[in-house]
Amino acid sequence: MTLEIYDTTLRDGSQQEGISLTVGDKLRIAGLLDDLGVHYVEGGWPGANPKDDEFFQRARSELNFANATLVAFGSTRRPRGSVEDDAQLGALLAADTQAICIVGKSWDYHVREALRTDLEEGARMVAESVAFLRGHDRRVFFDAEHFFDGFHGNPDFALTTLRVALDAGAERLVLCDTNGGTLPHEILETVAAVQQVFPDAQLGVHFHNDAGTAVASSLAAVRAGVRQVQGCINGYGERTGNTDLSTLIPDLILKEGMAVLPEGRLEMLGPISHHVAEVVNITLDPHRPYVGTSAFTHKAGLHTSALARRPDAYEHTNPSLVGNASRMVVSELAGRASIASKAAELGLDMDDELAGRVIEVVKEREHQGYHYEAADGSFELLVRKLAGWEQKYFELESFRVFTERRADEEVVAEATVKVIVDGERVVTTGEGVGPVHALDQALRSALRERFPQVSDLRLTDYRVRVLDSSDGTEASVRVLLETSDHTTSWGTIGVHENVIEASWEALTDGLILGLIRNTG
Repeated sequence: MTLEIYDTTLRDGSQQEGISLTVGDKLRIAGLLDDLGVHYVEGGWPGANPKDDEFFQRARSELNFANATLVAFGSTRRPRGSVEDDAQLGALLAADTQAICIVGKSWDYHVREALRTDLEEGARMVAESVAFLRGHDRRVFFDAEHFFDGFHGNPDFALTTLRVALDAGAERLVLCDTNGGTLPHEILETVAAVQQVFPDAQLGVHFHNDAGTAVASSLAAVRAGVRQVQGCINGYGERTGNTDLSTLIPDLILKEGMAVLPEGRLEMLGPISHHVAEVVNITLDPHRPYVGTSAFTHKAGLHTSALARRPDAYEHTNPSLVGNASRMVVSELAGRASIASKAAELGLDMDDELAGRVIEVVKEREHQGYHYEAADGSFELLVRKLAGWEQKYFELESFRVFTERRADEEVVAEATVKVIVDGERVVTTGEGVGPVHALDQALRSALRERFPQVSDLRLTDYRVRVLDSSDGTEASVRVLLETSDHTTSWGTIGVHENVIEASWEALTDGLILGLIRNTG
């Protein structure tokens, strides 16, 4: 029996604070989830808002799933209402999906206090809604909301909601930990109790992560024999999120040996996880298991020296299996093996003598406030310079930058750069939304005629941090920049008491490395 992966990113995941998906966003993510190979994609709540109505309308012509089944989500009929006249149930049918997931109250407390009705009516709402949708030839999954809390408080009523849903034709009985506070050992006990009552039912689970155990609870439920697990890519969702499928899926495949995705799809997990993060416009936590950029990153010298001999010495699985890669970062903790590994990763030759000099310079600079693990571009330039390389793209004579607030309240920064390019003095001016942007524009203008490749480079991130001062000295400022050529990106760093000088250092490192990589 195949364990089903049910993704609710487009509905429950989109309820996370800070996420607001357009219809186009939802269609793109749905396509990515199908590419990954999940079994079900919950598209939203038809009838709840115009956006979800448009999504299901467009999905009929724009989504051509190869692996997944599209699911519409909604609730049972209203208390003391009729299924035939219920607008929500009508909207679910109008969405025209093969499968529908409806949520119903399984906690007596919610029936009495939230719905303001009696338990008999609560059970009828579930039974009649499932039967109505089955009567229109739809597959029906029943999400038993607050089931674990309900089972703890009134197990008879919680089980009654499952019984009437099953009798009415529900394919899956999904036990939901809606408040997210149930721990894995309680999950095991409750799932086992439900299976004793309904030995032939196909159970599912839906966990929120409020206690930090959603993935662990899902694994426990799978061990207990459930058929379906619901969750969200990257763990999105209300409050602290839902079960993180980016962690659960590789756990199931790599640790439990369960083929929950089609062959060859697991290695797409990392890229898809990052792609979805770009669409929702929330930077993915670099330390997220399996898919984070730091998930297989090594800093300590002891780790990197061991990894050089045995890749599995400090990695619990092969990162390529989930579309990720091992990475070495350089810091004051580095040893020769770390430096050599990072240099090899960057395609640079390094002997022991050069490695020793690099280590000493890195340690001294990190003491000054540099942070090379976040600035691989500046580290590459440092190694090149210590090996005797000199950049000959330009020579700085001077730069000047000022900010002007105009009468119309527009604020504009202007920079003038004087550089020597191929023996010729070039003076250019640039305007920008801030002083760093203005400097960037002016320097590019000075270089563009001789090096047109600078037009393909762009700044993608700019971060400033004030470093702690000591011994009565002025505080230094650390600037981290990220530059991209649309294919790859690299980080550069600058440290100085003056934020403009620190920014200039990081900016020029970024452009110089871009020229190295794009001019040969």
